[in-house]
Amino acid sequence: MKLLFLLFKTLKFGKILTTGGTMLLSIAVYAWIFGWRYAVGFVLLIFIHEMGHYVAARQRGLDVGAPTFIPFVGAWIQLKQMPHDAETEAYVGLAGPLVGSLGALACFYAARSTGSNLLLALSYSGFFLNLFNLIPISPFDGGRVCAAISPKLWLVGVPILVALFFYRPSPLLILMAILAFPQVMKVLRGTETDEEKAYYMVSTETRLGYATAYLGLAAFLAVMCQELHAELGAIH
Repeated sequence: MKLLFLLFKTLKFGKILTTGGTMLLSIAVYAWIFGWRYAVGFVLLIFIHEMGHYVAARQRGLDVGAPTFIPFVGAWIQLKQMPHDAETEAYVGLAGPLVGSLGALACFYAARSTGSNLLLALSYSGFFLNLFNLIPISPFDGGRVCAAISPKLWLVGVPILVALFFYRPSPLLILMAILAFPQVMKVLRGTETDEEKAYYMVSTETRLGYATAYLGLAAFLAVMCQELHAELGAIH
């Protein structure tokens, strides 16, 4: 509720309509396939994830737009003012998966207390969604976090992206690969400008902090996804 209040307080009416309208569109599309209860829960989990980015960007003084939703793609917030350094980019990037994971965790505990398979399925979807976003290649959230650790980690994301495509082909993965290509080539060629080198200059302490947070969150989400996948498989 606090996130909703912050959104309504800081955004203009037209932007609220854009967010609300695209959310309703996504709910309608997902409901057609999965049922409206799951659709509402899933879109709300995406909303919580995006509000993590939104609040973090506002905390760092960045001008940011309202979340916009596209079915089967997800959602995004428009940064009208780009971060001035890699640490700020990592802060905003990590906030989405972190807050989104808390939303999924809330579904998980609610499922345990009520015995709801629907909530259990939503918690799995939430954990998987946030783990997927931690793929270490830009423009995934994980790529933004790795920018503060070392841009060279983007090279680790390439085989992961390729493996995911062969495992489950998706137009979204192709789009992400196209967007990531220029950054990956820049790392391979080592053609960073002085301005770019200054952008990625981060203290060792900060790098270690983000590396610990990134790896810890990724490990937690991987374990939860594996456990819930097995549990839901046994139910069906």
